[in-house]
Amino acid sequence: MSQPTSNRDNRMPADDDCVLPYILQKFATKRPNDVFLVFDDLEAWTYQRALDETRSLGAGLRSIGIKPQDKVLVWLPNGKLALKSWFAINSLGAVFVAINTAYRGKLLDHVVNNSEATVMIGHPDLIDRLLEPLVQTKLTVVYTHPQKVGSSAEEFRQRGIELKSWDELEGRRGDDLPIQGLNPWTTQSICYTSGTTGPSKGVLSSYLHLYTMGWECTYGVLETDRYLINLPLFHAGGTLFAYGALARGASIGVMTEFRTDTFLPETKRLGATCCILIGAMAGFLMSRPDGPDDRDHMLRLVMVLPLAEDARKLSKRFGFDVFTVFNMSEISCPIRSELNPTVRGSCGRLRVGVQARVVDPNDCEVQTGSVGELVLRSDCPWTMSHGYNAMPEATARAWRNGWFHTGDGFRVDAECNYFFVDRVKDSIRRRGENISSFEVESEVAAFPGVLEAAAVGVPNEIAEEDVLAVIATKPGVQVREEELVEFLQQRLPHFMVPRYVRKVAALPKTPTSKVEKHVLRAQGLTVDTWDREAAGLKIRRERLSD
Repeated sequence: MSQPTSNRDNRMPADDDCVLPYILQKFATKRPNDVFLVFDDLEAWTYQRALDETRSLGAGLRSIGIKPQDKVLVWLPNGKLALKSWFAINSLGAVFVAINTAYRGKLLDHVVNNSEATVMIGHPDLIDRLLEPLVQTKLTVVYTHPQKVGSSAEEFRQRGIELKSWDELEGRRGDDLPIQGLNPWTTQSICYTSGTTGPSKGVLSSYLHLYTMGWECTYGVLETDRYLINLPLFHAGGTLFAYGALARGASIGVMTEFRTDTFLPETKRLGATCCILIGAMAGFLMSRPDGPDDRDHMLRLVMVLPLAEDARKLSKRFGFDVFTVFNMSEISCPIRSELNPTVRGSCGRLRVGVQARVVDPNDCEVQTGSVGELVLRSDCPWTMSHGYNAMPEATARAWRNGWFHTGDGFRVDAECNYFFVDRVKDSIRRRGENISSFEVESEVAAFPGVLEAAAVGVPNEIAEEDVLAVIATKPGVQVREEELVEFLQQRLPHFMVPRYVRKVAALPKTPTSKVEKHVLRAQGLTVDTWDREAAGLKIRRERLSD
């Protein structure tokens, strides 16, 4: 499977060390009976079972015309079907395009059409959203759980959408899969990351890119470990850990939903020894009263991202080692801390194989200790994203002057510790989700009576941010906050619906009519700000069964 070392860049790993379908095939040959996957219901798949399931579905997808480099949308919650779909798509050399299960409306329309996919594997509780007026697309949709489909096939057909049952794909043989000829630089996936000054962008990942990200972020993971996948597979934060654990020969435990009160018992039930906690998760755990069950688990190594908590306190209380990194969907874990770091607020230091600079708006390097934008490049080709799907101008902007521009403000101290300061680009981070203020503002402004709107992040009580929508209403028009939220629930993912709404006579603007969001952030939550949670309106993610 591997290419010969001659005529090959020696910085690149062998194909069966970094190309996902070939890694799976390698371990199915070497360790066929070792457990690779454990699911929420405790069903376990060996490496051989995982390969067999991959081949069967791959053959089914091939029967409906999927071929190398076709983009295939996957709209499923974490579980057996999502993982099997991902691996099967890649076994055909096709591109895995997972989309957020909360998407709807214009955001869904943009992502589906930008992906250039003609086939979707979708959960029946979700696919009715394809019939919403704001979504205009033609697809073949393979729906899981045939008994759950709501709308009739005729309704979909009238919109140019052909339905196929998952049952039509099952039970086929694909002994020749994975296909030959996949390379580290072959496009493996597209991950949609929220836009900041425009629509969401589809990050193109080669096999080597996601492998490198996964390998570096699973630092310290051993073959005897089990990595918990507790983030969605439609995020790089889900796929990279699955990829890294597979590459290291470790097993994977798949959790469908994070809940503070059951998290530690669930990790123990799944036999997990390593995991990631996004900042809000760590904050929730630390906010619980100390108890005798704090160490009743098997976790030994935990990445906390970002590390807002005191690493030593977290480690001492729960008994696992803690570290942190800086990462984005476009890069590959360039900055990583030591275990249980003592430098508060630092993301760590630059790893081997990556170059970094902190620059001013003209890409000139700033002095040590000064704040600028972090720009990156790697020594080995294809270990970072090679662009944004069908967005050449966005790709050129991000990669100008030969460096990838993160859009994040950093400073570096004299000991080469990197500190994240603020986002240069205008996005909001809520419970692990990157939110485009542009997309929130577009939907808020679509509500009758709203003249203009701005969305900013305000600190959450525990970690990260909540969304504040500041609106100016049309003259003589009253806007009720409850009605606005109800309207947005039908058009936005749950995590993008603002928690706070504030009405103003006019938005603060520069002489060139740009909204001064720094003013709104500085004002924060004023006495006249409406809080939907205080009003009893709590919005949750829709729960889906695998």
